[in-house]
Amino acid sequence: MTQNTKDTPEVDLSLRRFIKGLGAAAGGAVLLSQTPWLTSCTPEKLSEAVSEGPARIGIIGTGSRGQYHIHNLLRMPLVGKIVALCDDYAPNLEAASALVPSARKYSDYRKLLEDKELDGVIIATPLGSHARITLDCLSAGKHCFCEKAMALTMEECKQVYSAYKASDRVLFYCMQRMYDPKYVKAFQMIKTGLIGDVVGMRCHWFRNADWRRPVPSPELERRINWRLYRESSAGLMTELGSHQIEVCTIVTGLVPESVAGFGGIVYWKDGREVYDSVSLTYRFADGRNIAYESLISNKFNGMEEQILGKDGTVDLSKGVYYLEDDRSVYGVRRLLDQVKEGVFASVPTAGPSWRPELMGDHVPHYILANSTAKVSGESMIGADNDGSFEILEAFCQSCITGEKAANVVEEAYCATILCLMGNEAMDTGSVVKMPEDCKIPYMKF
Repeated sequence: MTQNTKDTPEVDLSLRRFIKGLGAAAGGAVLLSQTPWLTSCTPEKLSEAVSEGPARIGIIGTGSRGQYHIHNLLRMPLVGKIVALCDDYAPNLEAASALVPSARKYSDYRKLLEDKELDGVIIATPLGSHARITLDCLSAGKHCFCEKAMALTMEECKQVYSAYKASDRVLFYCMQRMYDPKYVKAFQMIKTGLIGDVVGMRCHWFRNADWRRPVPSPELERRINWRLYRESSAGLMTELGSHQIEVCTIVTGLVPESVAGFGGIVYWKDGREVYDSVSLTYRFADGRNIAYESLISNKFNGMEEQILGKDGTVDLSKGVYYLEDDRSVYGVRRLLDQVKEGVFASVPTAGPSWRPELMGDHVPHYILANSTAKVSGESMIGADNDGSFEILEAFCQSCITGEKAANVVEEAYCATILCLMGNEAMDTGSVVKMPEDCKIPYMKF
């Protein structure tokens, strides 16, 4: 497969149409101000970038996620062109090269960074190398797009953030929910009062798989299954929880000040070092909590990100919301049907509304019409229509224009620090507070 321009119409995808629609709607400017990272993604700015592009992109790390990005880049030829590939594991490099035969190949990322033709670099390597490669990219004058999370340690997070603030280079982290249209719309609906005051948050991510990948030779175990070992991974919190904790900080505009919880290796006792089960409570200064849970030996509950308001609940992962006092026709019809069937005969009712205290009475409303609900959360590579395409396209555009996306790095920093705090709380069995030296001006408590 080689790059071509036959898919030109795909440059103007749903997110940009959505943004354009916001601009045309009453109060559109106000809505966009609540998701400021999107102001650099208008159709007009895209057109300007296309006239100057495409951005010349190199990819460091060509495993499954790196190849996922390659497939997306091949769909956006007007803003992104793959010119270089790098991996120190030959089978992955050759697999990626088969997708882009024209790209130059490197086994040492530092040699790739010397490539004068490159505008930007995508980092899709294990977490343990994120900080080092990102710092080297910025130092080499390259725009940078890195997979989550920001770094393996808090000290590395501080180093990367300081380097970014001192640089004129663009930096993105693949926190794709910030660019998923149904999440964007949900953020705005919550901030404009759809569910009233936010009183709590509940997030979980459940899978049933060992998180392992086949290893062709024993000496490659830690290299291929890097997610299982603490020298290269922070486990479930950074790999899964970072996305969900970030959602909570975005909708509240605040950062939790402390966390407590428990973690353990409950089922997969196979030599791994990271927890396969975590349960945490993050606490905000005003008393609100985030209840967070993840495990990988049961998938019944799938993935959910529930924002609980006084007047309703938004489940962002499903793309739906529920109102506490729902007056929809469907809800009334359902209520009458329940009366007819005699359901209330043995169910305590809740005051004058005659609503039984059962979750099933909450009628789901879609955040966006025809939106795809993704609730299993089982893919280890990436899901369709999850914002990954849109955030990568936004990065390519920024490589051309040099415009930094508001809040993306700051939110990635906050999410990573909070996840690492969670790991520390589980390791020590104590309440861990936000370290003073990790606080940045962006954070509000």
